Amino acid sequence: MTTRDLLLALVVIVVWGLNFVVIMTGLNSLPPLLMGALRFMLVVFPAILFIKRPQVPWRWLLAYGLTISLGQFAFLFSAMAVGMPAGLASLVLQSQAFFTLIFAAVFIGERVRTSNIVGLVVAAAGLTLIGMQVDRAMTLAGFLLTIVAASMWAMGNVVTRRIGKVNLVGLVVWGNLVPPIPFLALSYWLEGPEVISSALATFSLESALVLAYLAFGATLLGYSIWGRLLSRYPASQVAPFSLLVPVVGLTSASLLLGDRLGGWQMAGALLVMLGLLINVCGAWVIGRFRTPAVGS
Repeated sequence: MTTRDLLLALVVIVVWGLNFVVIMTGLNSLPPLLMGALRFMLVVFPAILFIKRPQVPWRWLLAYGLTISLGQFAFLFSAMAVGMPAGLASLVLQSQAFFTLIFAAVFIGERVRTSNIVGLVVAAAGLTLIGMQVDRAMTLAGFLLTIVAASMWAMGNVVTRRIGKVNLVGLVVWGNLVPPIPFLALSYWLEGPEVISSALATFSLESALVLAYLAFGATLLGYSIWGRLLSRYPASQVAPFSLLVPVVGLTSASLLLGDRLGGWQMAGALLVMLGLLINVCGAWVIGRFRTPAVGS
């Protein structure tokens, strides 16, 4: 990987890691479902006027928008609104890697390696440790909603794999035509017109900056760079960078929001990170050991 692309990868990791602190900041003034609606409106407009629709059937654009956008962020924003700390959210959400593994095996027949199973078991042990600490640094509802958000992200990953090679920015923009209306309907139903009116009446510069970051930084900039890297390098070379997202998320939440992990939560976090590392790099490591030395 060139130095320029390495720096671009690190930019994405920082942007995505800080994303959770930004979300928590936005929830101080915006209800979660309304914030989701406004975010995806900004993702779509005005970008849809300049970015060509990918050659993907509408049913797959619908599936993408309902899972990786509406499903993931409706549950994630709600989780953080009801007591899931930003740092832990960035970590627990990475369980999507294992949901993706399971869903891909079930729905599209992808092979599951031994290293994937070992990583899954290790990470599941870590998530169990974290989940046992509810009411100390997080709520049970927040933890469970984050797990559901991870599963929706994973379903979106399977949809993306089923779609195949496509311009990722185009997919993000056109796929996100879907979530604004359901988000608004859910906001009206669950949050109520009075909450919506109050949030819009007190809409501040801070709220605008939060939405701009989520739409233009975390979504359009992040996915466009990530898609560029995946188009130039093998996924096995790019994917390990995603392991740094919860590192940035936990660190930034600690420094900017004062989040602190207890001893058992820290142990659980380390197990989750180890499980992710085994899942991403385990097969490569095993392959290196199995490769016979030159001249043997």
